[in-house]
Amino acid sequence: TANARGQTADLLLVANEAQDIESDVWDAVFDPMAASTNAPTLFMGTVWSGSTLLARQMRHLRALESVDGIQRLWEVPWPVVARDVPAYGDRVRARMAQLGPTHPFIRTEYELKELDGDAGLFPDHRIARMQGDHARLVRAEPGRHYVMLIDVAGEEEAGSGPLAYGSARRRDSTALTVVEVDVASRKDGRAMYRVVDRAQWTGVPHSELHDTLVDLARRVWHARQIVIDATGIGAGLASFLTASLARRGSLPGIEVIPFVFTAPSKSQLGWDFLGLIDSGRFVEYRDDGNRDGDAAHVTRLYQAQLRATTFEVLPGPGNLLRWSVPERDGHDDLVISAALTAVLDRRDLRPRIASGSG
Repeated sequence: TANARGQTADLLLVANEAQDIESDVWDAVFDPMAASTNAPTLFMGTVWSGSTLLARQMRHLRALESVDGIQRLWEVPWPVVARDVPAYGDRVRARMAQLGPTHPFIRTEYELKELDGDAGLFPDHRIARMQGDHARLVRAEPGRHYVMLIDVAGEEEAGSGPLAYGSARRRDSTALTVVEVDVASRKDGRAMYRVVDRAQWTGVPHSELHDTLVDLARRVWHARQIVIDATGIGAGLASFLTASLARRGSLPGIEVIPFVFTAPSKSQLGWDFLGLIDSGRFVEYRDDGNRDGDAAHVTRLYQAQLRATTFEVLPGPGNLLRWSVPERDGHDDLVISAALTAVLDRRDLRPRIASGSG
């Protein structure tokens, strides 16, 4: 931007990928380039959220059009492009099959829709998409592949630095989601994830929690992997679990996969989790929230956290997704725990078949 100051746009000023340009930078640095010649300005891009420069300019142009009827805004969604470029249409349809037609990337990049953060990250249609018809379990069933996903109480997941989230609150609960991994039921070979149980511990010392998690992994769920929040003090618990769950004699090892939260990593986790949901690959057990008992209470908490989760797509390159439950509305431990499924999905979970020659 320093080199742009003082430059002049004689014939045309172009803002390509305008959604990635900060509005105050545009107003202070680039817009004055057209002042001396009153050169027309062309804004191009995909709108993403209502806070972007492109969204602001689109609202302004629509207002002008409503006054004089002169068209100033042209939108070209993907079906229009696909009529002239069939390969483009094939690509978009493949992405829709992978991510689901309601995924934010599809809605913004290809359908040119503006994301509405006021509706929350998990609106009713997305929550409905998550609902499965399988029963909740209390222990492993033979021959199944189970994974434990753990969000550790303690340090704020957003990490540190200028992109970290502003809330100073600290988590006081550790949340567990147990998923069954099914790599055989889909024709495309991608894994299905079925939530079979969840739990939450508040105010439990990590030393005691360690023993509980080891017992759940070894004896109750026969887990093959554990994905754990290793941010801050979570790193210690992750390290102890790695040591305790290593292979010992006849006991098989359980892989512990640490995940460190930063603003970029949490953003990617959110996008990936939405992809699992919108493509129908992440499903919950049958709703038991209307029952009595601690298990049903945890289900109700999880559902409340889903509905309270807000989001914002930050302007600029990368489409950084900032998502959480506002401090005034409680916590998001159970949602974060469920979202760690997306970390698991980055791995090859197909059964390994030994081969060799004698």
